[in-house]
Amino acid sequence: MTGAADPEQAFRQTGWAGLRARLFHLYFLLRRPMTLGVRGLVYDRPSNSVFLIRHTYVPGWQLPGGGVETGETLEEALARELAEEGNIALTGPAQLKSMHYNRRASRRDHVGLYLIEAFNQTAPKLPDHEIAEAAFFPLGRLPEETTPATRRRIREIFDGQPASPHW
Repeated sequence: MTGAADPEQAFRQTGWAGLRARLFHLYFLLRRPMTLGVRGLVYDRPSNSVFLIRHTYVPGWQLPGGGVETGETLEEALARELAEEGNIALTGPAQLKSMHYNRRASRRDHVGLYLIEAFNQTAPKLPDHEIAEAAFFPLGRLPEETTPATRRRIREIFDGQPASPHW
C-alpha cells in the first residue's frame, strides 16, 4: 500500500482504469438513481478462510458482490453475484449481518453484507473480463492489498466490532 494520507486513496484507480470505473458507475447511476448492492463474506470454517476477489477495473482484494437488479431480491442478487464472481453456490441460507451507506461510491449507494457458511464452490474461479483473481485466504493472512472496507467488515463479523453505518 502507498503512503497516502488517506488509506482509501491507494484503492482509487487513475488513468484508463479509473475512467472506466467512473463511467461504469455513471451508467448505473443513470439506470438506477438509488443503488442497492450486496456483498458476501464467504467463510470456510474448516480452513478458517474467507473468499476474496480482485476486479479488473478497481484495485484491491474485496468481498464478492454487486448490484441488485430490477426485479431481484437481495438474496437472488447475492446468489447470482457469488456464482458469477466465484463459482460459489449457496447450499443454505445466507445471514444478513448489516446494511451500510456507501458514500465513497455515491450519495445514493447502500450495501447489504451477508455471511455465507453453507456453500459449494463448483469449480475454481478462472480470470475473466471482470475478475482478475479469486481465492480463499486464511483470516490471519489476508493479502496486503485487501481494501480497508473489506478489512472493516471482516473485523465486524469475526472480532465482534460494532457494524459501521458506512461501507
